[in-house]
Amino acid sequence: ILLDKDGKRKHTRPTFSGQQIFALEKTFEQTKYLAGPERARLAYSLGMTESQVKVWFQNRRTKWRKKHAAEMATAKKKQDSETERLKGASENEEEDDDYNKPLDPNSDDEKITQLLKKHKPGGGGLLLHPPEGETS
Repeated sequence: ILLDKDGKRKHTRPTFSGQQIFALEKTFEQTKYLAGPERARLAYSLGMTESQVKVWFQNRRTKWRKKHAAEMATAKKKQDSETERLKGASENEEEDDDYNKPLDPNSDDEKITQLLKKHKPGGGGLLLHPPEGETS
């Protein structure tokens, strides 16, 4: 029994064995809440008090909720950034309605060349007319 400076009993934190923690974690995977009889059985089988099992489950649920909330926040950020990326891509497509429309057969070569340069690095590399003196 430990005493504090005033001579009162000092509360000590229980240390659980690896086997106890393993059994508690396995049970927690199956159910996040224990009813009274289940808690009593588990406490008895592990050599713990019902109060220790109850508090362990309360603390474990808190830890689980925090982790779950962090995972959800990360997933939401990822989804939001993907939504923004797709939104940006669709805005670019809206700005380039000319690029997405079928080409007008009467369109001049300059307009086609400008569209290709805008969408392909290096200007697209297409020749619209063979150089003078060559046939295709």
